[in-house]
Amino acid sequence: MCGIVGAATQRNVLDILLEGLQRLEYRGYDSAGLSLLDAKGSLIRFRSCGKVRMLADLCHAGQPQGNIGIAHTRWATHGKPTETNAHPHTSGDTVSLVHNGIIENHETLRSQLAQDGYQFTSETDTEVLVHLIAREVDRAENFREGVVNALSQVEGAYAIAVQHLDYPDRLVGARSGSPLVVGVGIGENFLASDPQALRPVTDRFIYLLEGEIVELSASEISIFGQSEQSVASRTVKLDDRIDATEKGEFRHYMLKEIYEQPAAIVQTLQGRLGEDRILPNIFGVDEATLFSQVRAVQIVACGTSYYSGLVARYWIEEIAGIPCQVEIASEIRYRKVALMDNTLFVSLSQSGETADTLAALRQANDLNYLASLCICNVPNSSIVRESDLTLMTKAGTEIGVASTKAFTTQLVDLLMLAITLAKNQPAGLANEGQLVRHLHSLPATVEKVLTVEPVLKKLAEFFVDKDHALFLGRGAHYPIAMEGALKLKEISYIHAEGYPAGELKHGPLALVDEQMPVVCVAPSDDLLEKVKSNLQEVRARGGRLFVITDRQAAFSESDDLRIVHLPELDPVIAPIAYVVPLQLLAYHVAVLRGTDVDQPRNLAKSVTVE
Repeated sequence: MCGIVGAATQRNVLDILLEGLQRLEYRGYDSAGLSLLDAKGSLIRFRSCGKVRMLADLCHAGQPQGNIGIAHTRWATHGKPTETNAHPHTSGDTVSLVHNGIIENHETLRSQLAQDGYQFTSETDTEVLVHLIAREVDRAENFREGVVNALSQVEGAYAIAVQHLDYPDRLVGARSGSPLVVGVGIGENFLASDPQALRPVTDRFIYLLEGEIVELSASEISIFGQSEQSVASRTVKLDDRIDATEKGEFRHYMLKEIYEQPAAIVQTLQGRLGEDRILPNIFGVDEATLFSQVRAVQIVACGTSYYSGLVARYWIEEIAGIPCQVEIASEIRYRKVALMDNTLFVSLSQSGETADTLAALRQANDLNYLASLCICNVPNSSIVRESDLTLMTKAGTEIGVASTKAFTTQLVDLLMLAITLAKNQPAGLANEGQLVRHLHSLPATVEKVLTVEPVLKKLAEFFVDKDHALFLGRGAHYPIAMEGALKLKEISYIHAEGYPAGELKHGPLALVDEQMPVVCVAPSDDLLEKVKSNLQEVRARGGRLFVITDRQAAFSESDDLRIVHLPELDPVIAPIAYVVPLQLLAYHVAVLRGTDVDQPRNLAKSVTVE
């Protein structure tokens, strides 16, 4: 959500800023802009609604030259997605600012600034902040000190980059509640909300801590905050492998990432599995001591990660025999939580910067949890740095807004968590070898599942002109049904809901008719006969069924019942495989409906505001 790029160099920064924005497009945005200090000593600004390429056309027509500048992709919060509301925002022709986050007390500050004579041209909270900074820099007669004084009056979350006409060689950045990194170059330095934006120009980064301020020029970096470490000692060198950001032979990133799932699972398992056991200390050196004390688990997440947590609840309670609660982060942080003794707090986030999940983690750190563990896809992210224990997913960069490989690799990590918790309980775990062998088989299993794509591509035609769909599942496949519904609504804009199949008669059955496709996840497990009974209720009301199952379930295809056959799977790993055809179905429906698959409307990849 939103993207920041800043550069202080000895060369023209225009193309650096534009490429940085293009590399952040996957995060979701509705407008873009940049400002730079040109050779004449003027602060010039370009803004545009729509894609970054439109901003690039605008900039290249003017051919601006400048060695220092800031840029931004905006996802509208305060004010509509218009050019007037796009970043950077300026105060006069002196200060330019880009901002991620939300200033909660912007109305009070706006009123104060208006009384001081500042005039507003946008609906945004960011314009309030730029005028506030301009005022405080004037009063302090010092760039950094003025920014500090301004931020001391702000309530809310922010990551900012600021440039000032009177301080032409430097940028000031700050973060509180939203991520910001410093890119360290040779004779040039950078700012960004995500290292991905800067990978073409540097592989060395400093991850700013909460509340820190950075002042940088092409030759110097100064960081102000609680850390006493030197800039050099805090610099992290990322590996030379840059995750591919090209679609290659695929039409969309989402389809590419669906097909990357077997390899992503291999990477996530690598170095963590022996032949018949989970290797020790994959969660940290104190793993055995800590996990032996765990008597309950609290999982917190948002969106797709929440559904992976719901699947994990079945595993943790069945395999480890430990009570497990799963809650949406934006809910748990606003209620009083009654904790069981020795509860392990588990946060799930693809980006590691999800605002509500991060806030819930910080709240948990003030409560009496045994420890905090995060499962995340981005090293050095805020959630990783602020958790006691970490198990990384190794999905690689996920560009498509609708999560696919991040979800399946989260499930893999969560299954390893359930197994590790179980083996460290007093009763131990007798069937660890069997469970580990199932994990070893998972990449090949997902490869086989991907071969059903032609069937799903054909079935997608039944959904193109529909406005609603139901997804059904039971047991651990109920969260998979919810995830399938989420994928369809995210990218095709069809209203879809996931339900436990046994709940049909308690309300949703009233919606079923020939215009309501019903997708059911129905492997041949202990609940199969119950599911079949539920599906008869759909058929009796004229509903059209699409059943994802295996041949052992013995469904018979007919005009009102279409079948997608998967391999027969052990019930423990079946949820990980059964989500893949739901991803493919959503993808092909969206393609047929002509929507923007990779960047669906109104959505952002990384939700860094509440």
